[in-house]
Amino acid sequence: MIFIDHGLIELLSQNLDYFRAKPVNIPKITILLDHGYHPDKIIAALQALYPQIMTKIRFQLAPKPTKAEKVAIGKTGFVPIATRWVIERSNAWMERCKSLVKNFERTLVHATAKLNLCFIRLMLKRLAQA
Repeated sequence: MIFIDHGLIELLSQNLDYFRAKPVNIPKITILLDHGYHPDKIIAALQALYPQIMTKIRFQLAPKPTKAEKVAIGKTGFVPIATRWVIERSNAWMERCKSLVKNFERTLVHATAKLNLCFIRLMLKRLAQA
């Protein structure tokens, strides 16, 4: 198994209590993966830890344009894809919060709280402009 898969498995396994508490009747959480991950291996490892986890999450590989699709739009090399830019755009917004850039929190709870505050600030700025 590739190292990148181990990191995602560890991240999700450390948060199994969240998935156990999540009701089944709400939509599944979609985790967007690039083509460096191996979803089958990740699913097998997670189901060994918590068999019902796949009723609450799903993995989706980010689309990757073929050479023919790139030629059709007249591009070569790297071609941005909308679903992949969601993450890049979110990272860019987070970098604008100076407290996130300069301070490193010791606990996941504190780091999550700072991220939430950053995005609340972003939403409030956008609502104020509307």
